[in-house]
Amino acid sequence: MTSRLRERSVQFDFPDDLAPNWHATMPEFSCAANAVSLMMPYVEPYVVRAMRQTLPHLEGELHDEARHYIAQEAQHHAQHQRFNRIIARQVRGVARLESIMAAVFAWLWRTRSERFHLAYAAASEAVAYGAARWVERHHRELFTHADPLVASLYLWHLAEEVEHKNVAYDVYDARYGSRRSLAAAMVVSMIVLAVFAFLGTTLGLIHERRLFHPGSILRLAKWALSFIFSELPNMFVSVMPGHHPSDFTDPTWFSLYLLDFDHR
Repeated sequence: MTSRLRERSVQFDFPDDLAPNWHATMPEFSCAANAVSLMMPYVEPYVVRAMRQTLPHLEGELHDEARHYIAQEAQHHAQHQRFNRIIARQVRGVARLESIMAAVFAWLWRTRSERFHLAYAAASEAVAYGAARWVERHHRELFTHADPLVASLYLWHLAEEVEHKNVAYDVYDARYGSRRSLAAAMVVSMIVLAVFAFLGTTLGLIHERRLFHPGSILRLAKWALSFIFSELPNMFVSVMPGHHPSDFTDPTWFSLYLLDFDHR
C-alpha cells in the first residue's frame, strides 16, 4: 500500500528586513507565533531523531509512513530555522533562549529512554494537531492582516501536522503501547511548550514595547483560554486506552490548503 503522505519541496524566501511584527493589526499574535516558531529547530530534530532511531524496527506501510513523516518534519525544521534567524537578529534575548532550548532537548535525549523519545513524539503530535484544529476555527481572525508569506509558513506547517497526525502514535504503539509513558510524555511536552512559549512571547512583547499593553494582554489571555478549554481535553483523550488519532475528524480546510503546494 502506498503512503498517503507527500514529501513536498517547500522553500520560503523571507526578506532579510522582515519585521518581527509581521501582523498589521495584532502585534501580540506575531509575538506568540514567533515564540512557537523558535521551538521548532529543537523539538522537531528531537522527534525526527527518535523516529529515525526506530526505523530499523518498522516494516511495510508503517516504515514508509515514518520515512515520509521524517521528511516532512525535517522540512518544517529547516523553514522555521530560516525564519528564526531573521527574528533572532532583531529581538534581544532570543539567542539566549535558543541556547536554553537546545540544552533542554539535549538533556532529554541524554537522560531519557527510546520509549520516552517516541512517546514524546506522539504526544507532541497530539499537541500540534490540537493547535491545527484551534487555528482552523480562528484563522480568519488570526491571519487576515498578517504578512502572507509568514502566514503561509504557519498554515503549511499546520496542514502537514494534520496530514501526518497518526504516524508518531502508530510507531509508538507498535513499539511500546504503554499509556502511562504516553501520558507522562504528554505532561512533559505541554510544560515545555508552555514555558518556552511564555518566554518567547515575553521577549517579543518587550521588543514591541507591549509587555504591559492592556489590549495585547487581553487578546493573549483570550486565545490561551480558548485553546485550553477547547483542545486541552482532546490532548488528554489522546493518551487514553483505546483512543487513536483517527478518532478525531480532521479540519478539511487544511487539506484544501495543501492542494496549492501539491501543484507547484
